[in-house]
Amino acid sequence: MKETKKKAQNPHDKFFKDTFSNPLVARDFIENYLPESILKMVDLSELEIQNGSHVDAELSELFSDMLFRTKINQRDGYLYFLFEHKSYPDRMVALQLLTYMVRIWNRNVNKKLDTHIPMIIPMVVCHGETKWKISPMFSDLILDFDTFPEEIKQVIPNYRYQLYDLSQFSDEDIKGKAELMIALSVARDIFKKSGEEFLETIFKAASALAELDEKKTGLQYFETCMRYILTSGPKLTKEQLTIVINQLAVTYKEGSEVTMTLAEVLIEEGIEKGIEEGEIKTLIKMAIKLLTQKFGVMPADYSEAITKLDSTNLEMLIEGIKGFENLEDVKKFLDL
Repeated sequence: MKETKKKAQNPHDKFFKDTFSNPLVARDFIENYLPESILKMVDLSELEIQNGSHVDAELSELFSDMLFRTKINQRDGYLYFLFEHKSYPDRMVALQLLTYMVRIWNRNVNKKLDTHIPMIIPMVVCHGETKWKISPMFSDLILDFDTFPEEIKQVIPNYRYQLYDLSQFSDEDIKGKAELMIALSVARDIFKKSGEEFLETIFKAASALAELDEKKTGLQYFETCMRYILTSGPKLTKEQLTIVINQLAVTYKEGSEVTMTLAEVLIEEGIEKGIEEGEIKTLIKMAIKLLTQKFGVMPADYSEAITKLDSTNLEMLIEGIKGFENLEDVKKFLDL
């Protein structure tokens, strides 16, 4: 049995990629947050986004990544962003990050011609609920590393990533132009603020974007932020949403219209999702009932696998039951 539906993009992943896929925003972040000693070696005039992700599929709900090619110390190099969406710090980020960096090196090395690998500057941006207290040094994953003699340390790979823990950023720590400042503020507040507190974040974002010279660009980014806030942020009450719409109608009319439209769309999507989930539950019950009638009590792992099928595969299973001769046919369908 093969999955027939593509999984919806994680809203945190979408927000970060929609934001940082704009090279001007990525450049703004790099200029404001890379240490000066590193920044002076990076040629930002040649910043070029690279397609694809290096994050393992099973971790895509927890991490996003973006890769930019540029010149570092006048040679080809890369700036690698890893965005962490967990609500708590992951001690193994240094190991995961090293894995992704090795993938980048392997993808770019022509073994017949290249004698060196390009420089990669790794950056981790996290916005969880708790402070990041984990060391950014890879070697700190190894117990008692500091007590090893130098001869042992030299045979162990080691590096340090640049860490940006948005949960600890004050308003004064958030630097850059409007789009970057708004992105970092929204990402910082998404797990921390209540619905009432988040109104201030929304109004600040609207005020800054309304002042942009490129009005269309500002409105598009406001829509990106509001979709992220309404799908992933604190639950806004009907009254709070009305306050947002009414106040923006005076200060940022286009933003008010965008918010109203998004709210209507998301309510409709929620209703459709509820209907779809109800249909799937009905199909699951029907499939298990038909199989039980034909073959007797179903093994627990069979029933569990059936509950994970989407509507298309459930319909295929129900249609195929009459042709199944034994439980082995069911097992093959479920790919157990």
